[in-house]
Amino acid sequence: MDDKKIHLVARASTVFMKYGIKSVTMDDLARELGISKKTFYIHFKDKNDLVLSAIQLKIESEKQLCINCSNTGVNAIETLVNISEFIIENFSNVNPTLFYDLQKFHPEAWGLIQEHKWEFVYEHIHTNILQGIKEDLYRDNLDPKIIARYYVASIDVMMSGDIFPWPEFKADSIVKQILRFQIRGLTNENGIEFIKENFNTQINE
Repeated sequence: MDDKKIHLVARASTVFMKYGIKSVTMDDLARELGISKKTFYIHFKDKNDLVLSAIQLKIESEKQLCINCSNTGVNAIETLVNISEFIIENFSNVNPTLFYDLQKFHPEAWGLIQEHKWEFVYEHIHTNILQGIKEDLYRDNLDPKIIARYYVASIDVMMSGDIFPWPEFKADSIVKQILRFQIRGLTNENGIEFIKENFNTQINE
């Protein structure tokens, strides 16, 4: 993906996150981004191709973030907290119809998200749990495979408009509460003390 295409995808993604996907036409995108519709069609076959590119870019960005957090975190908790705060921040402006639109109207893009969750995210969380147990920061009676699967499955719960109908429940609030619950459930006394001492964060409230 060349720089021009990445730039268009990133800007279009912001529009989709704000308004959803189905309600936004290519004319709307061109107007919002201040470019001609012809410019879009130079880089994308159609709207579905644009959405697919947006999801691919988002997945690669998230993978790199997780890898960076793992490489720079002093322990499993710092890695997980930093990733969690990034997720909370990114969900703060998401229109709740976005996930419904992806699942119903863009199955190929939705399939990439599911593959990403059950391969990369699952493996990353599984590794993090093993690390935290070894560091004596997570509870030692956890089954990493079960907890990692639960963590990944909870992503679908967070994105469900049936379980958390908008506007009663805002996306960032849902994510914040569930991630806080998960991190507290993982940590033992040493881990909780580390959080209290080292993080002035949305997780530590």
